[in-house]
Amino acid sequence: MRRYGKHTDEDDIRSRPNRKGNRPRTSIRPKHEDAAEGMVLTVDRGRLTVLVEDRPVTAMKARELGRKAAVVGDRVALVGDLSGKKDTLARMVRIEERTSVLRRTADDDDPYERVVVANADQLAIVTALADPEPRPRMIDRCLVAAYDGGLSPLLVLTKSDLAPPDKLLELYGDLDIPYVVTSREELADGSAVRRVRAELAGKVTAFVGHSGVGKTTLVNALVPEDQRRTTGHVNAVTGRGRHTTTSALALPLSGDDGWVIDTPGVRSFGLHHVDPSRVIHAFPDLEPGTADCPRACSHDEPDCALDAWVAEGHADPARLYSLRRLLATRERHDGD
Repeated sequence: MRRYGKHTDEDDIRSRPNRKGNRPRTSIRPKHEDAAEGMVLTVDRGRLTVLVEDRPVTAMKARELGRKAAVVGDRVALVGDLSGKKDTLARMVRIEERTSVLRRTADDDDPYERVVVANADQLAIVTALADPEPRPRMIDRCLVAAYDGGLSPLLVLTKSDLAPPDKLLELYGDLDIPYVVTSREELADGSAVRRVRAELAGKVTAFVGHSGVGKTTLVNALVPEDQRRTTGHVNAVTGRGRHTTTSALALPLSGDDGWVIDTPGVRSFGLHHVDPSRVIHAFPDLEPGTADCPRACSHDEPDCALDAWVAEGHADPARLYSLRRLLATRERHDGD
């Protein structure tokens, strides 16, 4: 066996031939410090549309990112052809740190977590007051996902011409959630759009709701210059609508006054990914009372310190009830 000393001549060392004739792979990756930054507007079958300055650019994920995937709302870095011209393609080489994330799973037993939207400031939960009937448990699940992901919730109640909003609003009154109530007549004359838009000013807002509630109709009214397909028919037997939005899409409000992210209609909102201990952060008036809770307290058990905290007058009992109702949504498997 041939042995080498400390001072070997490279010509004496036998190297394995590269059969493919290309350069050997290296773990050193370029930093792409000159990459252009942009916002992901939509993702379709691996192709991303990214807004770079004032133009949309089509891009593909670079192989070096591995299994990392970008979603609508992500801030990303691109290299390559950034002209935005037809048949050009850039490469996404970096996904910037996210400030918030809206996640969901197919159901509570599904461990596969899907990121729906990144970097949104608030979540607009669109619910019809009738046709189809409101689903409070679905609203509760969306609220939990919003609180867990760092988004502020906004209730948008549609079709008030068919049913009054009072009963539903009373259910969420103790959560101090901002809300807007709209009717079909107000959508037609523009007054509802003005009220909703006032809640969106200067923010990135993701819209979520199950099919048939009028979500896409509202988005079309907010961004008329880039309309999506109109709302589908609501089945009279099941009370469910046909999905009219098949992919998430970020749309700018006129006057650079914020962004609307329309998401596909959902029929379930799984919370398998949510750690119940994080939901308490959305209740700052109750959070100090958890200091004496037992380790890994679910905040809905006999030894929970929140009961004594509330009994001593530190917080409203209705707030504790609301917290526990939201925490309980993760344990329900009855289709909401």
